Amino acid sequence: MSEYRRRPEAQAVAKRPRVGKSVVNTLGSDICNGFFGDSEILPNESDLCIQYGVSRTVIRETLNVVESKGLIKRKSRVGTRICPQDDWNILDEQVLNWLGAAIFKTNILESVLEARRLIEPFAAELAAERASIHEIAALETAWQAMADAGHDVELFSKADMQFHKLLLKASHNRVFQQLEYSFQAAIRHSIQTTAKVADSLDDAVETHFALVEALRMRDKQAAKLAVDKMLDLSARDIAKASVTRGKK
Repeated sequence: MSEYRRRPEAQAVAKRPRVGKSVVNTLGSDICNGFFGDSEILPNESDLCIQYGVSRTVIRETLNVVESKGLIKRKSRVGTRICPQDDWNILDEQVLNWLGAAIFKTNILESVLEARRLIEPFAAELAAERASIHEIAALETAWQAMADAGHDVELFSKADMQFHKLLLKASHNRVFQQLEYSFQAAIRHSIQTTAKVADSLDDAVETHFALVEALRMRDKQAAKLAVDKMLDLSARDIAKASVTRGKK
């Protein structure tokens, strides 16, 4: 992953407005957006209290949360060090939210797409064999919600996410179903990102409908091809989003 250059804001401890319960999000965002350099030792607890305008108890609880996400590592007599980005739990929804636009300085979306290419086409083939009539009907309902969303990206993304969740369930592969929970936040971010930059959502609606039809016809090859086309569209739009947001 790319290394972030330390920003001037992190070069000196400056008192911030009281952030209360949001201090976890504030510190997490600061780390993810490069306010502290890679492998840098964070200021001590007293200085962090001043910088974030909260009590020592709040800072300690905040550090516990941020450490659980893999962003920092605390050692006695050493202090609290920023972990390399490869150690971060990049599938965690909070970490993805903390990254914000900085997600385009990483390869997270591309990595998620690569994982989906390994899982979803085969899941579609399995669903063509195993999905019940009710499961195919549920997929069609999710597709219809995508089609009815029009230009409402939020509604479209919600329906698209539901569609892919139902697809993995329809594969009747328990591992794939568990992976859906692990990848849920990352896939949601990917879908929302691509929907926002797509010139038109019509292509996505069309490919999702092709998958529903393939499942209805129990056509494994057509189901796989439909998912491959979906993911090709995602790759196109991720590349566009990266350029638009200044990665390249």
